[in-house]
Amino acid sequence: MKILVCISKTPDTTAKIAFTDNNTKFSETGVQFIINPYDEWYALVRALELKETQGATVHLLTVGGADTEPVIRKALALGGDESFRINADSQDSYYIASQIAAHAKQQGYDLILTGKETINYNGSSIGGMIAELLDLPFISIAAKLELNGATATLNREIEGGEEIVQVNLPVVVSCQKGMAEARIPNMRGIMAAKSKPLTVVEPVETPTLTSIVSFEMPPAKAGVKLISPDNVEELVKLLHEEAKAL
Repeated sequence: MKILVCISKTPDTTAKIAFTDNNTKFSETGVQFIINPYDEWYALVRALELKETQGATVHLLTVGGADTEPVIRKALALGGDESFRINADSQDSYYIASQIAAHAKQQGYDLILTGKETINYNGSSIGGMIAELLDLPFISIAAKLELNGATATLNREIEGGEEIVQVNLPVVVSCQKGMAEARIPNMRGIMAAKSKPLTVVEPVETPTLTSIVSFEMPPAKAGVKLISPDNVEELVKLLHEEAKAL
């Protein structure tokens, strides 16, 4: 069995966000980058569990420049077998999905896993696009995945309950919390990652359908007002006049 895990480079969740070029470009100055948590904690770790229990081969794939390679190396350190970097830089979901699909067509994967979204764009669109381009079924936002031969059973959280679906492989799945537990690479894995294959692939010709017009920071949060426990009248007044307006 061959599994492909799609990996994205995202800013650390504690990074201070800023924009440049008239708010049209994300500023990477002083920002530490990590594997997108949904890709790492859920998609990648579940793939590694299947590798351990069912002997699967796990490939990693990212679309980006050479600056994404440290992120891929960490994914290899966790246990991925081989990695690919499509040498292109784009924020357009269709373009990225097209590059991933073009690679997947050549490799013949049984299972393609993505995180449910990236924490920097929150688009949740890549997995569905990959499935459409490959003419494969797509199961979105899955919290559990089990394999029995060529059949996958998946659990999804839905309004008021849980949905259990079955689908034949190959399939594309986007993963969310509950799929697996996060892992930390050990020293052996870190050393082994240095020699694992990382193949750079040139992108296929694909149109870009969207572009970023501008970024905008959310409004600054109002300051906290501290009211003395003895001043109940002031507290009630503020709850009526200020808190009600928020």
